[in-house]
Amino acid sequence: MSTSFFINGIERSVDVDPSKPLLWVIREQLSLSGTKFGCGIGQCGACTVHLDGQAIRSCLTPISSVEGKEVTTIEGLSSASGELHPVQQAWVEHQVPQCGYCQSGQIMAASALLARSPQPTDGEIDSALRGNICRCGMYGRIRTAIKSVDVANTDEELFYNVAEVDHV
Repeated sequence: MSTSFFINGIERSVDVDPSKPLLWVIREQLSLSGTKFGCGIGQCGACTVHLDGQAIRSCLTPISSVEGKEVTTIEGLSSASGELHPVQQAWVEHQVPQCGYCQSGQIMAASALLARSPQPTDGEIDSALRGNICRCGMYGRIRTAIKSVDVANTDEELFYNVAEVDHV
């Protein structure tokens, strides 16, 4: 079965089993390796991507459920010119990554949070990133990085707004 959707602003069509997890389509069919496989049961958050603006676990999402929708991966957060997204820049500035394996999922969850709550409380951060496991224990740095993103003073979009994309 063929499934058509937009990924990082580009329309794509894949012919795979409709129950195949989005994670494996992203990695195997589309060769985007930033989204990681962690646990395969939606508990670790390494596979987090945006689906129509919401942070979701791609390991649990069948490809058939993304028909006609917009998927944004970690590769889609940077600008077309290669500039880091403000959340990615905050990660660098606050030296968040250690082993780095969970970071794409953490960044995707954080960018979705900041898009809906520009000045999140500790509780909102904890809730939004609950289930995004960092085996290196960088939770304090993650919280500091999220709080450092000045949404009001950035020209960057913190969230990929599907409604504003010109799908040509």
